[in-house]
Amino acid sequence: MRGTLSLCQRSSQLLLRGRRRATKETYTLIPSISYCTNIDNNTIDGPQSPRVKIFDRELKRKQRDRAAWLMRPSDPFVDAVADNLLDRLEDCKKTFPTALCLGGSSEAVRRLLRGRGSIEKLVMMDTSNDMVQLCKDAEAAQQDSNQNIETSFVVGDEEFLPIKESSVDLVISCLGLHWTNDLPGAMIQCKLALKPDGLFLAAILGGETLKELRIACTVAQMEREGGISPRISPLAQVRDAGNLLTRAGFTLPGVDVDEYVVRYSNALELIEHLRAMGETNALLQRNNVLKRETALATAAIYDSMFAAEDGTIPATFQVIFMTGWREHPSQQKAKRRGSATISFDDIQKQFSSDS
Repeated sequence: MRGTLSLCQRSSQLLLRGRRRATKETYTLIPSISYCTNIDNNTIDGPQSPRVKIFDRELKRKQRDRAAWLMRPSDPFVDAVADNLLDRLEDCKKTFPTALCLGGSSEAVRRLLRGRGSIEKLVMMDTSNDMVQLCKDAEAAQQDSNQNIETSFVVGDEEFLPIKESSVDLVISCLGLHWTNDLPGAMIQCKLALKPDGLFLAAILGGETLKELRIACTVAQMEREGGISPRISPLAQVRDAGNLLTRAGFTLPGVDVDEYVVRYSNALELIEHLRAMGETNALLQRNNVLKRETALATAAIYDSMFAAEDGTIPATFQVIFMTGWREHPSQQKAKRRGSATISFDDIQKQFSSDS
């Protein structure tokens, strides 16, 4: 017994000594995980990997394969976003002979191009082979001014662009880049693919997208399961878009936001529309099982909280439009700090005297 007590006393003394020594040691900063755009083939994705993985890219490819078969011939929401994005080409006096169209709603972009941007060669790229085949079939069926464009099709990943540096005049991405794990890295690769004075146009879904569905899912899971799990993917906020363009090295960045409210007869129709667009959940840490009672509760809560008088339910889609240019000497630049020749006080005095 005494031996046991003495052993306990020794261990407690050692613990106390260890604590005293620990308090004397200095703290060191541990660097957080950084984003990486250049990944070696020997890199292993694990706890020490520099890549941050949020989305399951393989699952997203399968979802887009399914969307290629479910996609509507003409989706009013997708067409409105693509048309709004392409309108920006009409504001440019510059022409873009060679263009790259990335994933997302590439079929709608190709169909609604209508000569805007004076594009002569167009490369259409998607991670889904079925989606690329859909674009090929739509290209063969088109009989309009778009047939003057020489179009090629590539199966590739936005995170690893198979495009030569400084080879295109225009990069367009409509509702696709928000599924990349390394969005700044993907945008940097887009900038590198552009020729000097090339234009980058992108539309991504913003953080306020499907806010009604988020609320309904949260309430239903709390009621039925006693907790919540991620059912809707995280999206970029409006305040982050300008920082993304600057971080990627684009000049003359521009960001604007539009909100589209689409009405459905019920929540199940909304889910079917998301599947047809390839916009369903692709989180790595998702719950693969959705209980039937939770799904029915979500639909009922959605209807009770947001239904209109005519019985339809609204779904909000926040779309962030981003514009950026690759640097060129001909572009306007801000003057050097301190180079002003007149002060604001002098301007104020001049206006006050005139009045």
